[in-house]
Amino acid sequence: MEMKKALRYTLILILLVIQSVFLGTMILESYQSHIWISILVIAIISVLLLIAYFKASLHHHEHDVEESLVVIWVPIGAIVCYFISSTLQLGSVIGAGITGTIASFLPTINKKSIYLSKLPVAIYCGAFVGMSSSAIAPSYGFIIAAGILAGVLLLYSKSLFLGVGGKLGTLAFASVTIITLLMYLLKK
Repeated sequence: MEMKKALRYTLILILLVIQSVFLGTMILESYQSHIWISILVIAIISVLLLIAYFKASLHHHEHDVEESLVVIWVPIGAIVCYFISSTLQLGSVIGAGITGTIASFLPTINKKSIYLSKLPVAIYCGAFVGMSSSAIAPSYGFIIAAGILAGVLLLYSKSLFLGVGGKLGTLAFASVTIITLLMYLLKK
């Protein structure tokens, strides 16, 4: 039980840091002449995010084996979206839209299947990864790695942020950011 709790707090901390850094760079870029105001705004938002993560009732603790199998669909959704976006050059929004629309129809294959009912969420999480610009995600290998990481984050964050909007995009953003950082560190 302690391992799950430590993993949950670690995931919350990672997401908080990524969101704070991203938000901080946007604020600092916009308000360079008022650096102290920028730092204060970043600190207040970070504290509010941290309080929300730990105090809000956003958790459930039920996991089953099928959830582990659903995770493999995250990189598949990422690849499909990236293919439509980059290779077919239809754009990331169209790619995500097509990927999400196709995914939404999968549960109709067998309406009684619990497994099929969980696929659209995983595939759409992958679609967010696949929406990455080719300047950030230069290859399918990058997309696959970010998709796998997003799948793992999706699996382990299932008990976090229940009912909170933006979870899939946040997980995709975090996975792309982490893989970008790893690629940068490996090139050094």
